[in-house]
Amino acid sequence: MKRSAWRYLWKSEDIRRKLLITLAILVIYRLAAHVPIPGANRARLAQMMAGGGAAGTFIGILDMLSGGTVSNFSVLAMGVYPYITAQIILQLLVPIIPALQRKMEDNPQEGRKWMEKWTYILAVPMAALQAVGQIRIFSTLAGGAIISNFGFSGSSLLPTIAIISSMTAGTMFAIWLGELISEYGIRNQGLSLLIFAGIVSRIPQNFVQILSNPQSRWLVLGFMLAFTALTIFAIVFVQQGQRNIPVMYPGRRVGRRMSMPVRGSLPLKVNMAGMIPLIFAQSLLTFPAIIASFFMTSDTVWVANFAITVQDIFGGTSHWYWLFYFFMVVGFTFFYTDVLFAQQDYGENLKRAGAQIPGVSRGTPTQNYLTKVLRRITFPGAFFLGFVAVTPFFIGLLFPSTGSGTMLVASSGLLIVVGVVRDTFQNIDAELKLHGYDETLLVR
Repeated sequence: MKRSAWRYLWKSEDIRRKLLITLAILVIYRLAAHVPIPGANRARLAQMMAGGGAAGTFIGILDMLSGGTVSNFSVLAMGVYPYITAQIILQLLVPIIPALQRKMEDNPQEGRKWMEKWTYILAVPMAALQAVGQIRIFSTLAGGAIISNFGFSGSSLLPTIAIISSMTAGTMFAIWLGELISEYGIRNQGLSLLIFAGIVSRIPQNFVQILSNPQSRWLVLGFMLAFTALTIFAIVFVQQGQRNIPVMYPGRRVGRRMSMPVRGSLPLKVNMAGMIPLIFAQSLLTFPAIIASFFMTSDTVWVANFAITVQDIFGGTSHWYWLFYFFMVVGFTFFYTDVLFAQQDYGENLKRAGAQIPGVSRGTPTQNYLTKVLRRITFPGAFFLGFVAVTPFFIGLLFPSTGSGTMLVASSGLLIVVGVVRDTFQNIDAELKLHGYDETLLVR
């Protein structure tokens, strides 16, 4: 008979302390998520989200990525999103700029420190820019000001600076909480757990929203439960999917004898990029709408009309937005996977270890072969991510009266939840093994 390992989690003082610290920081984050921005019209934002449609769906996605803080329009309304965006930008710049690539290759430890430092620095202007764009986009979609007395002229200047500063500080506070979790709680899971907590905290509210419609609540609830279960199965199936490339490792000399070559494998995942393409595509799609929001009140007619058109397309109110979103997610999946795989340089690493893929020359030919195979297996993974990205749009078409808000958890949110749960259990398992826990202890 087997006994649960969770008892040992509580008996181990070190593991218990890490779990309690993680839980306490998550509680602090959720409490801070309810601190509103001064002058925010939360009722108008909630009405727009509840009304469904493209605008409600667009805000719902931002709310999910921010960890559920957009719906409250709190000082944490952007969550850790600007930090993640800054991190992605720097990762993509490394292979493009030779000096950065040499810095990362010559001294990886110093390169990581440099990357962390500039990610923090870049996150500040990214957060300020996103704060301005978020307020302007929401005001446009709502047909009125989301925050009163917001502007960069006259008596509105100082309140506007205070609002932007508070939202930027809220983002940096969230990043700090995430770093505390990674350092003192569950390792390397801080930012992911903050987003995870926000997504999960919205499930009861979504249940209430589904049951509030007496005419079709059971139909919608049954569909959403079945859809959620099917989506989780598809995510696990795709995330666990991989192709094992056979690799021959050289034998070792033991005394005067030479052991036989060892046959191993190199696993290549179907979805190596994870959630990154969705986040990066969302960032680029939102950026034109942010820029256009500054020119919508221009005195030049054609400039104002062009800005309004750009706002309609990239602000989430047009079908074109979802088409662009799908193809950008697919494209960025291939692009980010290529960049990430090129940085790992398996061809050179296998050559240094004396290993070889049967029938393929060592070095550059091995890297080219692996890249070709990876692109081929990335194809279904990329289109799966694209489908995950646009699922809220199709749900909104299927249930136009309630919109995508009827989803218990958005499909892209489920992708985060499944990944975080899997990584958390792996970290906990590693902690158990680090403290001498053995599977034989499961047997009574």
